[in-house]
Amino acid sequence: MDEDKALFPPVDPFSAGVRGCCPRCGQGKLFDGLLKVRPACTSCGLDYSFADAGDGPVVFVLLIVGFVVVGAALWAEVNYGLPMWLHFILWVPLAIGLGLWLTRILKGLLITLQYKNNARPGEIDRG
Repeated sequence: MDEDKALFPPVDPFSAGVRGCCPRCGQGKLFDGLLKVRPACTSCGLDYSFADAGDGPVVFVLLIVGFVVVGAALWAEVNYGLPMWLHFILWVPLAIGLGLWLTRILKGLLITLQYKNNARPGEIDRG
């Protein structure tokens, strides 16, 4: 990690994570497709094998999306009394789209923070 500081300028982990960019150089892409992490950065060659987001982002996404979609559906039902078919047409695509978008953002953020803090999955700092 020390050689990274000498060769690459510091990258803001929040900006890189939200944009889905490499946590070391800030230029290469972190994702190969929608949610799959690339094996390595195409720009600086950083090996992404350290990246393990696990289920952390998904738990938060479920809570956030559930709160937003259920709240909006209840508000629409109380104020407009929409038929059930219209609820499905409105809220199912919103929940899927918002869920995928937020999962990508939070997964990228978690991976860039893992890199910045030199956190490796499965390792416990025993002091």
